Amino acid sequence: MRQLRSVLYVDDEPDIREIVALALGLDGSLSIRTCESGAAALEAAMQRLPDLVLLDVMMPDLDGPATLARFRAEPTLASVPIVFVTAKTMPSELQRFGALGAAGVISKPFDPMRLLEQVRILWERIHG
Repeated sequence: MRQLRSVLYVDDEPDIREIVALALGLDGSLSIRTCESGAAALEAAMQRLPDLVLLDVMMPDLDGPATLARFRAEPTLASVPIVFVTAKTMPSELQRFGALGAAGVISKPFDPMRLLEQVRILWERIHG
C-alpha cells in the first residue's frame, strides 16, 4: 500500500486549521499544508501535489463541493482523494458527498486526539 506522506487541509476557520495541523503533525513523517479557501487549495495542490485533501464543506466563495468539482476537472489533480470535513452528516448528505466523488467524510466537531487515526483509516480504505 502507498504510504501517506502529504495532506492538504482546507478550511476558512484559522483556529480549526491550526488544530488540524497540530493533530496531524503528531506524525513527524507527514507533511501538512493548510489553505483558507478552495481557490488557494487548487493553487497549492498544483504547486505540490498532495496525497490527500481534507476539505471543509461550508466555505465562502468556493465551497467544498465546488472545490471538489474543480479538482476533478483539472487533469493533474483529478485523482487526488478528497475527504470532506463537515458537520453535515445526515445520511442523505453523506450519499450526496459520495455521489460527488468524495473519498470519505470526517464529522465535525472531530476529536483532535483521534484525527490522525481517522485519516489513516480512511487512507487505508482508499488504498486498501
